[in-house]
Amino acid sequence: MDIVLTRNGGTLVAAVKGRVNTASAPEFANALTPELDGVSELIIDMADLLYISSAGLRVVLTAQKTMAKQGSMMVRNLRPEVYEVFEMTGFVDFLTIE
Repeated sequence: MDIVLTRNGGTLVAAVKGRVNTASAPEFANALTPELDGVSELIIDMADLLYISSAGLRVVLTAQKTMAKQGSMMVRNLRPEVYEVFEMTGFVDFLTIE
């Protein structure tokens, strides 16, 4: 898994690549969480994400809870197989997905 963070004012874009699983989810959380201070808009770009496990979904959920208090969050560019995971787990019901 690779994550590239780009900040522009109050907007943070997190581009996630590869696979987010039990082994890599802590790295995802450790890269993302400290950067959320002062962010009013979080965009998680999953164009190059091939797989996400429940551990990765937990990181997304934690980010959503943080951003609900301080701004907004959007997940974008989900591949069909990743979107299916979001759909099966009900994440499509409460996340903004573009």
